[in-house]
Amino acid sequence: MALEITDSSFQETVLKSDKPVLVDFWAVWCGPCRTLGPIIEEVATDFEGKALVGKVDVDNNQEISMQYGIRNIPTVLIFKNGEVVDKLVGVTPKEVIAEKLSAHL
Repeated sequence: MALEITDSSFQETVLKSDKPVLVDFWAVWCGPCRTLGPIIEEVATDFEGKALVGKVDVDNNQEISMQYGIRNIPTVLIFKNGEVVDKLVGVTPKEVIAEKLSAHL
């Protein structure tokens, strides 16, 4: 299951992780985000133990969203060693997300 990541937990959970971290920036009112949500959950299950997968609600965590220039949602960022190494915007097929995340394992 994808972790809920907040402004206050972001540094510890994402930036200090020793594993790659996929972060889905989303909002409750966003239709495409609701389409992507189950895909993100499947990726979380598939990569359990190999990578962290989390979600940031942009409405409740505006500090992180602004810091990373999130203008369109859903946006998926992949972090490795505290740095953004990949970015996907919009609804993306599971295979593409898995391939991008696998590249950073």
